[in-house]
Amino acid sequence: MSELPPGEDLADEGLPPTPEERSSHPSMHWQQGRRTLSWIRVLALMVSILAVWLVLDSSTLLHNAEVSPVGTRRSLSLALLRPLASFANVVQITELEKGANRALGRNAEGAPQGHVLKTAGPTVSTLPKHHTPGVTTTTIDPLKGASPTSPARILLVGDSLGLDLGGSLQNALASTGIVAATLDGKESTGLTRPDYYSWPAELNTDLAALHPQVVVVMMGANDPQDFPGPPDVPFGIPAWTTEYQKRCEDFMRLATSQGAKLIWVSLPAMQDPALNARIAVVNQLQKQASSSVPGVIYLDAGTVLGGTTSPYSAFVTQGGQNVNVRTPDGIHVTPQGGDLLAHYVMSQLRSHYGIPLP
Repeated sequence: MSELPPGEDLADEGLPPTPEERSSHPSMHWQQGRRTLSWIRVLALMVSILAVWLVLDSSTLLHNAEVSPVGTRRSLSLALLRPLASFANVVQITELEKGANRALGRNAEGAPQGHVLKTAGPTVSTLPKHHTPGVTTTTIDPLKGASPTSPARILLVGDSLGLDLGGSLQNALASTGIVAATLDGKESTGLTRPDYYSWPAELNTDLAALHPQVVVVMMGANDPQDFPGPPDVPFGIPAWTTEYQKRCEDFMRLATSQGAKLIWVSLPAMQDPALNARIAVVNQLQKQASSSVPGVIYLDAGTVLGGTTSPYSAFVTQGGQNVNVRTPDGIHVTPQGGDLLAHYVMSQLRSHYGIPLP
């Protein structure tokens, strides 16, 4: 027999194991001269890998659990992940995770970046100065006098459905040459879960930086869920409806606190009957809130996106043509639907505020 190369043994040649090999590795299964791990060792290896992954990714998993819908699954996940995240933080494992997330273009919690913030249209060279008490000035209504050198400042705010409208509306407004339109949107957000994303805080930042003259809001598709506690407040009970309407009113008052006008666009009907019933509750509370806050105009998206034979329709008739206005998920709005809704909002900007939009 020829001499074996370094690192090889008789087992690798397919020869039967020697008695010494069998006795030195009793947990191994020997089949046709090859060694295989027992199922117990394989299971232990898999559990070990899972445990390492849980610790390494614990802060991301904890964040995702915290922002998930209130319920038993969330409670159990938090009970498991909180001690793991605390341990990872103590031994600085979270710093490794954050570095990996940054390298992958993800935020600190590991969630994909879903925040859209951009401005389009003429550049605003000067922002309004603070009014001096006792000094009276005569000026032309800035909205009615909007021009390329003095464009109207319009802020568009919303969740994923707000982005469906906002993308089309921003493009249409910017193309007029007399509007500087800023779109601020983030998917999977709303007013129910400020622990995940605080829209009041974001709006405060926008107001300070942009001084918008008009704010257009469309959000709420993610809001029909329980308020997290303690104690949790289940969706739909009187305490929930009271609190949600208050949050809507507070947000509307904040949007108009610096003198801006506010247009609030309702959510369209949903294809799923159960979801549609929950969205109807959200729409009703938003509408009631708008009637309680001066300077708010409430627009029904169903005027443009609603069907003629049922509350939900994937197609509407426009100019004698059937136009697909809803995506296959039965929730979101297609670009064509966004364009129709954008033109509806623009018509309200013309009629209510006199902005000379073409």
